Amino acid sequence: MSLPPPTAIDVRSAAVRITGFTHRTPVLTSRGLNEATGLECHLKCDNFQRSGSFKLRGATNFIQQIPDEEKSRGVVAFSSGNHAQAVAYASRVAGIKATIIMPSDAPKTKLFNTRDMGANVITYDRLTENREAIGNQISLDSGATLIPPYDHPWTIAGQGTLALELLEEVPDLDALLVCLGGGGLLAGCALIAKEINPAIRIFGVEPALANDYALSLKAGKPVRVDNSPTIADGLRTPQPGVITFPIIQHLVEDVLLVSEEEIYAAMRYSLTRLKIVAEPSGVVCIAAAMAGKVAAGIKRVGIVVSGGNMDLDLIATLA
Repeated sequence: MSLPPPTAIDVRSAAVRITGFTHRTPVLTSRGLNEATGLECHLKCDNFQRSGSFKLRGATNFIQQIPDEEKSRGVVAFSSGNHAQAVAYASRVAGIKATIIMPSDAPKTKLFNTRDMGANVITYDRLTENREAIGNQISLDSGATLIPPYDHPWTIAGQGTLALELLEEVPDLDALLVCLGGGGLLAGCALIAKEINPAIRIFGVEPALANDYALSLKAGKPVRVDNSPTIADGLRTPQPGVITFPIIQHLVEDVLLVSEEEIYAAMRYSLTRLKIVAEPSGVVCIAAAMAGKVAAGIKRVGIVVSGGNMDLDLIATLA
């Protein structure tokens, strides 16, 4: 089924659709972070979301729109972890069986949680196997509905509800910083943020080692970056999505890049000073703010903290 690109109206519809299935997550502030960055930071903390990340928004919006006659065949998804857990959780709530394809080197916490939510997990080698091909074959063989992690209008609209909630609470932001992997979250947030406040400046943030979007925007077309070694496992998507890229190209001012050292520093600060657990992919926007990468003239900033699913052994390295 071919669908038109998502709009701000779709984000608002998604917000109604997912009510009761997802948390309205808190917006936190920190005097210490403000002093450290020279900004007025408003942290939208989806690390407190059910299943541990923003991904539940898109997964729930998607599953709630699957026709009843197709639900009996189940769903299939591929993910390094957060989309996996989100689809597993949303499927369990909806009474649908789920098969999730995950890399064998995914964080142990994410693998355990996905299985614990009742999903059938199939692992693959991200260096030698193609997760999209595996997922498409399972969908073809079983008739299960494939739920893309980012490049689908229903997924994008669901993710955009994060920015809708943030701007309902803090409407007069100068800028919005959004974690950037495949682009579903950034695309959805940009659609609704620009509708609410056309003057808001929107920035994606990605690891310097996984800079496919930064390269793509400069080239004016999708550029692929394979097998990124970044600690931010949720942002290793090799290239922009077909649907997400044009939206981001049109609405997003720039992509900010953060180093591995800056990501570690942001994780450490989040844990020891902000007292929140945020995974590497979830802190890149904090990292960008702390590293002074926000453009001059910006004062009030919305900062997305996208997830909190982090292994205990990684937390130990922050000491």
